[in-house]
Amino acid sequence: NYFGFPVEADDAALVLISAPWDTTVSTRAGSSYAPDAIIEASRFVDFYEPMAPDSWRKGIATLPIDYSIQDLSHRLRSDADKVIQMSHSDADYILTNMMHERRLRRVNEASRQINDKIYSQAKKWLERGKIVGLVGGDHSTSYGNIRAVGEHYSEFGVLHIDAQCNLKEQLYGFNYSHGSVMHNVLSDVESLRRLVSVGVREFSPREWQRSENDERIRLFTGQYIWSSHFEGVNWSTICDEIISELPTNVYVSLDIDGLTIECSPHTGSTISGGLRFPEVVYLLGKIVASGRTIVGFDLTEVVPDVDDKTDAMIAARLLFKMCSMALKYHDAP
Repeated sequence: NYFGFPVEADDAALVLISAPWDTTVSTRAGSSYAPDAIIEASRFVDFYEPMAPDSWRKGIATLPIDYSIQDLSHRLRSDADKVIQMSHSDADYILTNMMHERRLRRVNEASRQINDKIYSQAKKWLERGKIVGLVGGDHSTSYGNIRAVGEHYSEFGVLHIDAQCNLKEQLYGFNYSHGSVMHNVLSDVESLRRLVSVGVREFSPREWQRSENDERIRLFTGQYIWSSHFEGVNWSTICDEIISELPTNVYVSLDIDGLTIECSPHTGSTISGGLRFPEVVYLLGKIVASGRTIVGFDLTEVVPDVDDKTDAMIAARLLFKMCSMALKYHDAP
């Protein structure tokens, strides 16, 4: 179990779903191993959180990891790699290549099935009054959990911490890609009122145009945050500006590459810049202190390394902070 808590889901206020899936990642794979690595690293986490003392005592349960997800992810990885490689080839060659079409269809069908499975799990526990957190896997796995939260609440907003916008309609032809997860959420989840993306440092021209034209989207780019700091604006003031864009119910979607590289040296998208660990924790604390409620969350794109435990150790502590903040004002004994 995460943190070693011997708590059954029926007795907990918060349940954690694991999604060991990373078939469509475009650079470094490995986040399918993150749940096990984070569970292992979480043995070393101490349980006092000054901003939410003893909130963990309301119960954090670990749902059994479905390793069929991981097996399928690994089996389809070679198909996905060939699709990505072929996407850089001559367009006519792709159109006339039967294997390309079949590989793409296999990956898309499997990705949909995995997200449906995550959605069904999340929906079940939300209906029982639990907070549901998800541990990926790549960022595409967030879709199922966010969709379930969107059906459970009449309106909510997503705080999206990431290096990238993830607003692409498709990436390499994948319908459920880490690069298109927020596009899918905006398209399919009617109760989503606001997408507030923080720390993004990389976006295509079309993603930038989308963010400018869609009134539901607000970007706080890495450049905006750095520029504000350079001009003397402190992080507390920037956090207030971020929080003012969020509705009462907030879902936190945290891609580990939204943080600085020393927090995730082996993640797939190593893009310089990002938020520091204390800045993320401070932002989460201010969200809860503002009277808003964290109704769900996910932590994705952690790629553990056999020799360097940095990624998993930091992710485990970040996960505990997210659980603590979500539970702080949750009505549970």
